[in-house]
Amino acid sequence: MAGQKLGADQVSDLETTVARNPDDLSARTELLGYYFMRQYSSKEAREARQKHIFWIIKYHPEAAIAGLPYSSINPIQEGDAYQQARQLWLEQTKAHAQNTTILGNAAQFFLIHDRDIAEGLLKQAQKIEPNNPQWSERLGHLYALQNGNGKAAAAKSLEEFEKAQSDDASESTRFYRLDDLAKQAFEAGEIEKASKYANELLETAQKYPKDWNYGNAIHHGNNVLGRVALKQGDVKRADEYLLNAGKTPGSPQLNSFGPNMCLAKELLEKGEKDAVLQYFELCRKFWSMGAEKLDNWTKEVKAGKTPDFGGNLSY
Repeated sequence: MAGQKLGADQVSDLETTVARNPDDLSARTELLGYYFMRQYSSKEAREARQKHIFWIIKYHPEAAIAGLPYSSINPIQEGDAYQQARQLWLEQTKAHAQNTTILGNAAQFFLIHDRDIAEGLLKQAQKIEPNNPQWSERLGHLYALQNGNGKAAAAKSLEEFEKAQSDDASESTRFYRLDDLAKQAFEAGEIEKASKYANELLETAQKYPKDWNYGNAIHHGNNVLGRVALKQGDVKRADEYLLNAGKTPGSPQLNSFGPNMCLAKELLEKGEKDAVLQYFELCRKFWSMGAEKLDNWTKEVKAGKTPDFGGNLSY
């Protein structure tokens, strides 16, 4: 992240440093931060970034930076480079088949565009370290990305998150995972589990009122419980949960990307316009960045329409 603020002279100096000492991972990491922000506006920056990524995969696949988004390559916009990096990662995972750090970094590279490979690598790491909750957690997230495939993917995600939860001794990490457990249980059609995990999420959140995840817990826990109530035919209770979700103090994620609108959409389909409009107003308190969207949604709802909530329907 510090690399994003570099000037041209500093970048030149770091490139000189790397040329003299190729193993200077700190310098390469800063350079990747710099090029990451400029890769689509500058062909030179994109090619320089690719060069550093190739080098890291080839010589230091275990490095932390190798498993971060800064070392990702988009196959749609950088097809040849992606294929080159892909081949390098496949060679490394074959050569270091028992090194879970390398397997994990490679899985992260493949997570979006080659999910079958990512899944295989995570299962390989899980087999080597069966009691390490990291691998079940990451498989849970991978399957959650496939929720468009229906209940089967959500059920697999839930199974992995539950395994991670049972293996993890850290209370705070278990708190963070309850959000995913509640959501995936609901998507899998496990309504009793969804209610159980959502209630546990809200109860545990009271122990962490200053935690960055507190606002997320209040918001998502109430959203899940509202969707459960709606499935059970209790519209009034679902309205109450929606308003409770809107009373969250916010969080880094909610303040930036905004609130979840799944329950709001489902309630609009039941004709609960007033509750949804109140929810929009509550959301303004933490989502100042979304004021224009909230204005537009409010106009549409008042006009009897259901807005296209777009990305706000995803978790």
